[in-house]
Amino acid sequence: MSNQIELEGRIFVPASELDIPDWGCVVSDRNQPTLTLKDDDLFLITDTLGNISGCSRDETISSLGLFCRDTRFLSRLELQIAGRSPILLTCNADKGFALSALCTNPTIPNINAETISIQREIVLNGSLFEELTIHNYNTTPVSFELSLSFDADFSDLFEIRGFGRKQRGGLLRRVQPDKQVPATVSELTMAYLGLDGAILESHIQFAHRLPDYLKGYTAIWQIELESHASCQIGYRLEMLMNNRPVSRVNSPMALFQAKAAEMMEEDHWRSQITQIRTDNPKLNQAIERAEQDVYLLRQSFDLASTNPSQPSSKGTVLSAGVPWFCTLFGRDAIIAASQVLILDPTIARETLMVLAQYQGKVDDEWREEQPGKILHELRMGEMARCQEIPHTPYYGTVDATPLWLMLYAEYYAWTHDTATLDRLWSNAVAAMAWVDRMCAETGYLRYFRTSARGLVNQGWKDSGDCIVDRQGKIATGPITLCEVQAYVYAAKIRMSELARIRQENDLASRWQQEAQQLKQRFNHDFWIPDRDFIALALDGAGKQVDSISSNPGQCLQQGLLYPEKAKSVAERLRAPDMFSGWGIRTLSSQSPAYNPIGYHTGSVWPHDNSLITMGLRSVGAVEQALEVAQGILDMTVHQPYHRPPELFCGYERTEGQSPIQYPVACSPQAWATGTIFQLLQMMVNLVPDAPSNYLRILDPALPSNIHQISFKNLRVGATSLDLEFNQRDAEGEGLRATTSCRVLKKRGNLRVTIEA
Repeated sequence: MSNQIELEGRIFVPASELDIPDWGCVVSDRNQPTLTLKDDDLFLITDTLGNISGCSRDETISSLGLFCRDTRFLSRLELQIAGRSPILLTCNADKGFALSALCTNPTIPNINAETISIQREIVLNGSLFEELTIHNYNTTPVSFELSLSFDADFSDLFEIRGFGRKQRGGLLRRVQPDKQVPATVSELTMAYLGLDGAILESHIQFAHRLPDYLKGYTAIWQIELESHASCQIGYRLEMLMNNRPVSRVNSPMALFQAKAAEMMEEDHWRSQITQIRTDNPKLNQAIERAEQDVYLLRQSFDLASTNPSQPSSKGTVLSAGVPWFCTLFGRDAIIAASQVLILDPTIARETLMVLAQYQGKVDDEWREEQPGKILHELRMGEMARCQEIPHTPYYGTVDATPLWLMLYAEYYAWTHDTATLDRLWSNAVAAMAWVDRMCAETGYLRYFRTSARGLVNQGWKDSGDCIVDRQGKIATGPITLCEVQAYVYAAKIRMSELARIRQENDLASRWQQEAQQLKQRFNHDFWIPDRDFIALALDGAGKQVDSISSNPGQCLQQGLLYPEKAKSVAERLRAPDMFSGWGIRTLSSQSPAYNPIGYHTGSVWPHDNSLITMGLRSVGAVEQALEVAQGILDMTVHQPYHRPPELFCGYERTEGQSPIQYPVACSPQAWATGTIFQLLQMMVNLVPDAPSNYLRILDPALPSNIHQISFKNLRVGATSLDLEFNQRDAEGEGLRATTSCRVLKKRGNLRVTIEA
């Protein structure tokens, strides 16, 4: 049979050659919001009932599904009782990797409404596991039909997000050699042949009570229960590519094993991290949620062994955000890893190593790759494999490379990890060489797109309309962002220090000199005299893009600005057109391009604000830093689950008004989650110097609603210590409250000094 495809003894034919019986979908009587589960490289978007319906009143259905490696392996998962949707009573997905939903029956033939309970449990752990426990609360026996409908369209995530395709692969149906569908009811297979020749499968193995029969991709059970009796059904769905597991997580066979494995892994991780708590219950909820989200966002990537005789390992990096950015993003992963150094420095080490493995090696305009450059985004779906998009990986980012260098130095300051310093030194030198090549023409690091499917804007503000001048006009030509030059300056200063440690004094002197030359050049070229502020960027002609934006705030911490200019920038950021009361806007509300709902043209980004507060603190604007931090933390406790979103709208804070949510913000999102820990670090102002076995605590200061904060199991170098900070009210009018610090416990010989 010419259309047959054989894979390791199993036979598939195009789905168009066989009729697949349909099972009707139903729309719930009550509109259900969506929720997302995530475990490592898997994520699942369902309604709160746990369903992925085959039909819906709105377009949200198109984004629901089970995803792994940028492919949707499940596009329908619909529970019905007697052909109707169950009624949701309650659901809980607090753990992030599991959903528990309790529902009941509507009125169905011969059975009163709300007399049957269905406890639904879904867990992700390398596969999708589901168990249903059905209980009869009637006083008489009942019989009814229960069904689970499945489907898989194997869509690429970029298709779902609206990227057009000229063609795609085809759905398959598994058959016996005589072209008959397998008769067993113990398993079900949905399959797809990609344009690259890969065979993808969603393979379902039923557990507990098997279905009575299958109708297409719907499993049907004829349930008969005595009064107050119960039964259990379940299944495991494994995702395969060419008959090999797609997920990097080793999958157990049963739901209870999956749940136990997840709980054990999380407990172990929690035992290793810093425990941070305050005397503010609402803030503690935000901290606990942030800890949970850091764990949730961890994602494994293959890491080659330095020893050819040893197998490869896995590196754990924070994926950028749920749901659409559950992959490796250079900029996002680096900034988030830096933010959580105070919580878990191992994330920084593995982020550095994974990104070093993908460091650019050749010149490739399609992927915007260049030797030494750090990637922007890695994708693994069919469109990437077929080169329809350049994300294999894509390198269109101007700032990830200097940010990588900054994290490299910062990680060493926290840990004194000489093995990692030495292992990645050649990568660091290559990264700096890329920076120098890109700066050779103008003296600045700038970007311009070379890939037809690449990003026009390649800084952290990467939407198409965000680089505007004071008239609101979009800048053109190669763009030189102000904060990127600050990253380059910081990278050269920090790398020069590391070079001296390694006794490479010529490199150290050169990088130090280049940093000082950049500082002098920048303060002249970017300063806007009539605004006493730093330009957002220089355009392709070298002209200032002179809008008032948040970007110069990210220059403050790096030491690039002269002191008087840094003070002016800090003061300008406090003005009402920039500071909304909840946070600092991305663009002044006085700009013609201002839009409080604009992605980068007036919204407020928590991570942007946390980076700015670090800068404000570094230039002595402590009260202003605490004011901004307080606004972001106040915003956070207003959010569902006490979770800071990717961004929120830039409307002014008014009494009685909650912060306005951005319609499609990622939540959780890595650098938004990291904001919580960076703001706490800003308050206590830890300055680690692990190579010198030294920790300085400089003028700690807490906002008015926090009087006590503790850090347990904080790691600096080889030492673990517990710290407690306590705030005393100001003793006189106009004076600032004072914050003291005590070292409660120290395991190691780290020297700690506390300086007011």
